[in-house]
Amino acid sequence: MKIDINVAKQTLSVEGRVYLVSTSTNGLGEKNGSFCTPRGRHIVRAKIGAGQPLGSVFARRRPTGEIWTPELHALHPGRDWMLTRILWLSGCEPGRNRMGDVDTMRRYIYIHGSPDSAQMGVPGSIGCVRMRNADVVELFDLVPPYTPVEISAG
Repeated sequence: MKIDINVAKQTLSVEGRVYLVSTSTNGLGEKNGSFCTPRGRHIVRAKIGAGQPLGSVFARRRPTGEIWTPELHALHPGRDWMLTRILWLSGCEPGRNRMGDVDTMRRYIYIHGSPDSAQMGVPGSIGCVRMRNADVVELFDLVPPYTPVEISAG
């Protein structure tokens, strides 16, 4: 089993399933502080949020107890919403996406749920891979920890 993320197509594929996603508006890149989506070979290092309801809000990888609504969104318009589930990625290529100033895990790059209002199929994140909430639950339940993830330009 392997997760393939195609940035040009804005898709995530696994086990014959294809999901629309949203990667970084800044494009591809590995540098810390770039707010880009990192390329190359990764693994799912941690799965966070099992059993949380759809729309659960996370801050620093912990549920806040909030459920996303348009009203909550309006109260916090600049918030980077991480919802429902988090798959925390770790790079597998030293010098490219692991260790030093290109470390995917230290950059807190996730596959995570997003608000219903977030458009999929176009770049819109600040580095992470956004998915619809129902899709990220399906993915979360399908893949075990350490599942390989390949992020490519297309």
